[in-house]
Amino acid sequence: GRPAEIPADPLTAPLDRVPNPHPDVDYVIRFAIPEFTALCPITGQPAKRLVEALQPRWLRIGGYWYPRGGIPIDVFYQTGEVPKGVWLPDTGVQPYRGRG
Repeated sequence: GRPAEIPADPLTAPLDRVPNPHPDVDYVIRFAIPEFTALCPITGQPAKRLVEALQPRWLRIGGYWYPRGGIPIDVFYQTGEVPKGVWLPDTGVQPYRGRG
């Protein structure tokens, strides 16, 4: 909700946390961004930055990339077990079948 400069590097980009209006409720927030290449490096350190800044009860990141040269590159990160009673929608991403 405010002007911001485009960061030179996702590892050093500032992260803003918005207060949770319902901290007593477990719920899922899903961002579906087709082929948003800037998120491709989200593994390890960037995911740890998100956990540190957001302090979520649970976090899962799934990046599904279209095959490059016939090789799909899917990246996954999760902080632990899915909290009991939390419903997760199907990703809708079909497994890669190759040619044929």
